[in-house]
Amino acid sequence: MLTHQVSVWSQVDRQGRYLCSESTMYRLLRADGSQGDRRKQRPAQSHAMPRRVATRPNEVWSWDITKLPLQKRGVYLSAYVVIDLFSRFILAWMVSRKENSALAQQLMDEALSRYQVTPDQLTIHQDRGSPMIAHSYLDLLGERGVTGSHSRPRVSNDNPFSESQFKTTKYQPDYPGRFESISHARQWLESYVDWYNFEHHHSSLAGFTPEQVFTGRYQELAVIRQQALDVRYQINSERFVRGRPVVNMPPASVAINPISPKEAELGVSLAVNFPTLPRAKHTARETTLILE
Repeated sequence: MLTHQVSVWSQVDRQGRYLCSESTMYRLLRADGSQGDRRKQRPAQSHAMPRRVATRPNEVWSWDITKLPLQKRGVYLSAYVVIDLFSRFILAWMVSRKENSALAQQLMDEALSRYQVTPDQLTIHQDRGSPMIAHSYLDLLGERGVTGSHSRPRVSNDNPFSESQFKTTKYQPDYPGRFESISHARQWLESYVDWYNFEHHHSSLAGFTPEQVFTGRYQELAVIRQQALDVRYQINSERFVRGRPVVNMPPASVAINPISPKEAELGVSLAVNFPTLPRAKHTARETTLILE
């Protein structure tokens, strides 16, 4: 009966009768639990923020799928791209007419074999698209001893490195915008990957290419760069007001959702919140039991 008291209050108020104030009526409703939406609603969900740190190649991979439009309106291809987090090196890619877990499973299985990934060596980070959360795909990761990491639902910036790579792809001067066919898309992407890995001097890698960081060759090249700077410093040292120049090096670690200094002061845990899917947890637990 309390659910109708506000309308009753309005009716009796028009009749010149006063039972209580409107605020009192709402207070009675709240006390009775009758105030607010009474429909069945899903309780609020809490998802751990994915955090991962790579300090060397083949420690963390990131991958995603982007759409490549064809000239025919409304028709798209799917480009699968896997990158190494530490070096940004594109490890594997494919272009397909469809997006499904079987192709994701094939791509990842071949990539793991090609780079000779051993159990408990690698974490693969991805969003929650249907190919990334399919049971067959997660079972493959479990069988290969790979930890699966997933973005939070409806959070667009939990997989920033793959998104950034896709932006680099589509901002290329020769990016067609719309492809003539799947063979055209594969041909263009093959040329792009070759340029990106071996010729693109990445600003986040101190000007080194992904291949140089992935293979470790950047350390030899840094010595050559330093020698050139030393010569320039000896010739005209007064131009270097901050002293002898030192070659910039790629970061020693690369992180997804790194903990800020403020969070560290507040005692935020450095622990990695993986795996993030119930199925991934189940698969990882089964794999551990088999290995033991």
